[in-house]
Amino acid sequence: MLRIAIIIGSTRATRFADKPAAWLRGIVEGRTDATYEFLDLRDFPMPFFDEVASNAYAPSTNEVAQRWQQTVAQYDAYIILTAEYNHAPTAVLKNALDYAYPEWNRKPVAFVGYGSVGAARAVEQLRLIAVELQMAPTRTGVHIQGADFFGAWQQGAALEEMAHLQPGVTAMLDELVWWGTALKTAREA
Repeated sequence: MLRIAIIIGSTRATRFADKPAAWLRGIVEGRTDATYEFLDLRDFPMPFFDEVASNAYAPSTNEVAQRWQQTVAQYDAYIILTAEYNHAPTAVLKNALDYAYPEWNRKPVAFVGYGSVGAARAVEQLRLIAVELQMAPTRTGVHIQGADFFGAWQQGAALEEMAHLQPGVTAMLDELVWWGTALKTAREA
């Protein structure tokens, strides 16, 4: 069975990420096409990248980074849950991506973004980063933006009640599973 990690890309004490993470958990628990597990970057407090080179060229010395690499290597595909800070992904997320390299190679990645523009600019940068990590970013992403974001963040609206987001989530998951299966088959061959 395909193993998919959902990476929570913010560590702030007041992060919004917990709301879409709970929403996604409710959705993926109803699916039988893969196993879905959450990886919270709070559980991997890596320093800012300070190795002699990428772990593609030299083993990492930081024990938390080594644990992160071993953890992400276990998965066949990824969903990155991201905020947008100043038109970019969070520094802690970029750092986590930089601390691994061969572990990401030839695996698909999808994105769920949130913020005033649904983290569209952060996701666009993450797609470029994913290509450099030899990942395959999927076409469909989910962008929790505008009234949906502010309603959930400031007014307590439930993402579960925003039915218009569901088709995008379903398409994203279906694409990720397809690509995950195809690339896992190719990696194993």
